[in-house]
Amino acid sequence: MQVSEREALARRVLNLSPAPATEVCVFDDDSALTRFTHNSIHQNVAQRNLTVRIRAVDGKRQGVASCDALDEPGLRRTAERALEIARLSPEDAEMSPLAGGGTFTTPQGAFVSATAQAGAQRRADVTETIFAQMEGHNQWGAGFVTTASSGVTLATSAGLLASYDATDAGINVKANAGNSTGFAEQHVRDQRALDGRAVAGRAAEKARLGSDPQAVDVGDWTVIIEPAAFGELLSYLAQHFSAQSYVDGSSFLSDGLDRTYAGDNVTIRDDYAHPEVLGMPFDFEGSLTRPVTLIDRGVGRHVVTDAYYAARLGVANTGHALPAPNAYGPQPRTLILEPGTKSREELIAQTKRGLLITRFWYIRPVDQRQTIVTGMTRDGTFLIENGRIAGGVRNMRFNQSILGVLRACEPARELMRTGGYAYQCVVPAVKVERFHFSSGTEF
Repeated sequence: MQVSEREALARRVLNLSPAPATEVCVFDDDSALTRFTHNSIHQNVAQRNLTVRIRAVDGKRQGVASCDALDEPGLRRTAERALEIARLSPEDAEMSPLAGGGTFTTPQGAFVSATAQAGAQRRADVTETIFAQMEGHNQWGAGFVTTASSGVTLATSAGLLASYDATDAGINVKANAGNSTGFAEQHVRDQRALDGRAVAGRAAEKARLGSDPQAVDVGDWTVIIEPAAFGELLSYLAQHFSAQSYVDGSSFLSDGLDRTYAGDNVTIRDDYAHPEVLGMPFDFEGSLTRPVTLIDRGVGRHVVTDAYYAARLGVANTGHALPAPNAYGPQPRTLILEPGTKSREELIAQTKRGLLITRFWYIRPVDQRQTIVTGMTRDGTFLIENGRIAGGVRNMRFNQSILGVLRACEPARELMRTGGYAYQCVVPAVKVERFHFSSGTEF
């Protein structure tokens, strides 16, 4: 659906709503995924979802109802249901008034027509280049190629009308050799930049280098953590940067802002306009989203806010509200770790003995406040000796404080966007001293 159509739909819902005040969110998602395994496509999935979310406000009471029916009776019934829910709900003293008008500028390059128009044949062509690499290495690959477009329109009876459109595309490849695996990925806004040959080549080389993996002793190791692994690890800090977590005491920052929590070479930001992000310039309250430096050279400086927590803390609103009402409070969208000065290869070359980690798997919190998590290595773990990769290592389980990592890390200079189903980060590889492994595996 075009922006103009979404905005016309949002206005139509506002006119149909019987509530004293109304907020409308229109979400339009169009995504497709081509899955493959054993160097053969086995599944094509495509879905299109258009959802209208209506929030009715009556005094300090609110109710939400959603639908995917676009006919007038269906929209009217949903708006009436939202008001009924509001009138049955308790008053919410923390509820902020609906936003009025505002001007927002989407970062250039967030939406690429070539990605929105890409079809199954384009994804199949990318997989063919992946298969060629796998077969050339006598391996088989599993993973997916994806293309997607999405749009959001937010409108209120107070005069707000804001829209954001974006596209995304990606490759995820796991190379499988006789007794080893390797992983590589790519995330871009423009599907024409997808490079199946290069991504598959990296994954295949990992699997080749990791053949016949050997066990090593558990304990503290010097490690070089590549972006896919480090991004997933860092994502477990995201909730700590919420003003709600800061206030309720579940964040490490609850010990106090303007204190040192990481090394002086660590700066973490949230910036929707970063060229690797190109995100939404407003939040779901209709406030301008601002770039925020969360950790500045090791010092915890800021948390992200919505209107309520900005007023409660007496600070500027950073514009990170989720759709109201919600139990999570404001949330950062993309954690960005500022790069260092050395390349990944230089970090390896300067390591006398250590481990190179491609990917983590099944990370779970152990102690939220202390930022301790556990998880396993996966799809490419290697021994480094005298600055060179000496061979594959069997997977290992770790128990580690994320803040401990940030106190003892050296970032590389190459940034990469990485992500999973519920997060995205922009990070370099990092070298970390005294990373703790608690046990090994047989694979």
